[in-house]
Amino acid sequence: MDVLDLSRWQFGITTVYHFLFVPLTIGLSVLVAGFQTAWHRTGDAAYLRMTKFWGRLFLINFAMGVVTGIVQEFQFGMNWSAYSRFVGDVFGAPLAMEGLMAFFLESTFLGLWIFGWDRLPKRVHLATIWLAAIGTNISAYFILAANSWMQHPVGYRLNPATGRAELTDIWAVLTNVTTLATFPHVIFGAFVTAGAFVIGVSAWQLARRREVDLFRASARAALVVTLVASAGVMLSGHWQAQIMTEQQPMKMAAAEALWEDETSAGFSIFAVGDVENGRNHINVQIPYGLSLLSTNTLDGKVEGINDIQARYEKTYGPGDYRPVVGLAYWSFRLMIGFGALAGLLALAGLWFTRRRRLPGNPWFYRIGVLGIGLPFLANTLGWIFTEMGRQPWTVFGVMRTAAAVSPGSDVGEVATTLIGFTLVYAVLAVIEVRLLLKFIRQGPEPEDAVHQDEPALPALSY
Repeated sequence: MDVLDLSRWQFGITTVYHFLFVPLTIGLSVLVAGFQTAWHRTGDAAYLRMTKFWGRLFLINFAMGVVTGIVQEFQFGMNWSAYSRFVGDVFGAPLAMEGLMAFFLESTFLGLWIFGWDRLPKRVHLATIWLAAIGTNISAYFILAANSWMQHPVGYRLNPATGRAELTDIWAVLTNVTTLATFPHVIFGAFVTAGAFVIGVSAWQLARRREVDLFRASARAALVVTLVASAGVMLSGHWQAQIMTEQQPMKMAAAEALWEDETSAGFSIFAVGDVENGRNHINVQIPYGLSLLSTNTLDGKVEGINDIQARYEKTYGPGDYRPVVGLAYWSFRLMIGFGALAGLLALAGLWFTRRRRLPGNPWFYRIGVLGIGLPFLANTLGWIFTEMGRQPWTVFGVMRTAAAVSPGSDVGEVATTLIGFTLVYAVLAVIEVRLLLKFIRQGPEPEDAVHQDEPALPALSY
């Protein structure tokens, strides 16, 4: 491997690892705020216990997200300095706004929430968790605005004297149509992730008949959130597919292993392709599915890989503009599959727990626990598809990935940091899992230990 390959591996590993924590943090922040709101409105101590139990798990995950997110910022200077120099004026703007506005909002009010139990008035304390949750979602928006600019650059000009991209319209960057489509898709995915996590933990507790009423209520709320969010993922994903077809047709063509332009194109279920010769040996399809997904019509035209390659060679010069087709094809399929399974699990869970019932079959609880991993897999595969499908571009149509790597890095340096980050992240993963398991096994505070009107010890210290 050369410096470029190692740098891409390092960025991929650290980014995928970081994003394991992000959607769970986003979704859990709102769920915890919802539970506390229910306690504030009803005065039911069960909701207070739910707030504190899920709040502990939320804080552990939030802390890990912060730690791993810091590394992402340094990646741009360490391994991708050519990229940073070229687009820093544009790319840095939404990142700076995220740090100075959104992150400080969420971290400040999260601190007030942690240490404000029995110190702040109840309404003020409730407002702190909602402001922290809002800040978390705003933070996601700015990050996605930066990434969306890489997918569809707008609001900039190229300065021939400095050889840099310069920001001309921050509003165009923040209202990029790619951002407007990506943000709801990511947020709905975060709610599916948090919902599946609450379902799985609740299933583990219910299988042991621990705090049945409390965890049944948690599970029911999470099942509704997961089902509704799954529908949102599907609808926003459909919108994203249409925008992707317009802006990055090569990515969509690779996702479907579509080699030639085609009208009334079918959606591929399974294909065996020949990349060298640009064709498929086997392709099982749903008729008209791809045209409907990409154009909202049954007879819409979808461009193929070979035709797009020829057009790009005329536009951008000689080169191979195809991503890794097999990776794009299967990551796209598996993303959809794992996401659909999470939605089906929520639908089944609502049916089996209707009218205050609890499933008697232990397999339901086991499937609920295993279902925690479904949205994590879908999220990970979705980002792998998004970033790998854009290749060979770092900024689509403007800067190739090969030109973005730091010119002063060598193989030894990047390999050393790659191994170091991987080992450190492995240790952090063990710490995260052990902390989560500790507090999951510990369960909620005993009912007689919850004092709603009297001063208490800090509820979220650990």
